[in-house]
Amino acid sequence: MMRPFSKLLSFENAKAIMLKSVGRVERLEELPIGDAGGRVLAEEIVSKMDVPPFDRSAMDGFAVRAEDTFSAGKLEPVKLRVAGKSLAGHPSGAVVKNEECIEIATGAKLPDGADAVVKVENTDVTDDIVKVFTPVHPGQDVSKRGEDIKTGQCVLRHGAYLDPSNVGAAAALGIETLSVFERPIVAIIPTGAEVAPPGANLQEGQVYDINTYTLSQVALLNGCLPKPWGIVLDEHEALRKALLEALSEDLVLFSGGSSVGETDILVDILRERGEILFHGIQVKPGKPTLCGKADGKLVVGMPGYPASCLTNAYALLAPVLREMARVPPENERHLDVPISRRVVSSLGRLQLLTVKIEAEKAVPVHKESGAITSLADADGYIEIPIDTELVEKGDVVRVKLFRPV
Repeated sequence: MMRPFSKLLSFENAKAIMLKSVGRVERLEELPIGDAGGRVLAEEIVSKMDVPPFDRSAMDGFAVRAEDTFSAGKLEPVKLRVAGKSLAGHPSGAVVKNEECIEIATGAKLPDGADAVVKVENTDVTDDIVKVFTPVHPGQDVSKRGEDIKTGQCVLRHGAYLDPSNVGAAAALGIETLSVFERPIVAIIPTGAEVAPPGANLQEGQVYDINTYTLSQVALLNGCLPKPWGIVLDEHEALRKALLEALSEDLVLFSGGSSVGETDILVDILRERGEILFHGIQVKPGKPTLCGKADGKLVVGMPGYPASCLTNAYALLAPVLREMARVPPENERHLDVPISRRVVSSLGRLQLLTVKIEAEKAVPVHKESGAITSLADADGYIEIPIDTELVEKGDVVRVKLFRPV
């Protein structure tokens, strides 16, 4: 028997409830620095050294005593004797004396006695004599010891996202391992006798399971580890058992069984074990989305139709996964372009309409909620507000991009 939704929640309220209700992962692990990219730091990194650990040249040229160059000019250059060479990783042991210089490479240690570098393009070399045509001041083209990082400086704070630059900062300190938060584990449970695993022989009325694989990728791209379950039948005891087992993970995702049909009993199972936070959202596609809590864990019932499931995963679920994983919110990529044709929407529901970008226009590609190609062909989606019934051809719309275009 059908059981109509009693109340539909707005999309923004649904997302706010999920963000407020999800718990952040607390477990830690120690990783080699080379494996720590994309993770979240669980410690504070304070430098025990100066970076660079010595004064070094910022240019190819000649290390000099600046005062020896003060009288240099294009017509009357200063002449200095080359007393050695300093290369990166192979410093010169010579000391720069009056009217001497050391040939030096970018990044090489500044030799004792020198306090500046003359760029090679401002010199002329004959045998071991260098003519300097431009004066330099003390410290010119020299990277001073500790100029980048000083001993005792806090380089990375607890909770920092380890992007390439942050990993590089840790590497500059010679750190081998980093303490990071573990990635949350997301149980992904497909439901229904109508879905079969890829590779199986389809029975009459069956389709292959898509949602396990799309939801797994969404989890991976948003800082989590997916843990797929086998397909579970829409039967009370089977669903109850799957829920109880899956509550050992950090978040539980069901696909299918969240609507209001006779076999959509997930809401009953969840109500028995925990509490319902909402059931039904003012959004198209994705209206039959269910969310609750059991044993302190967020349990989400996603629509069974693949396009609905994945659209909601992008727009609603991804921010929740990132919050749980402590990963910063993703910077929105968008384009403002005219729409290619007139679109009729549904008043009272936010519509997430998938589009592709062609000839600098947004071309709707949505077919129906079961068609995964609605997403595979799409570059992103537009949001049509709940109080908007028509979007006219040529109206400028904001496309939220799934990927760069």
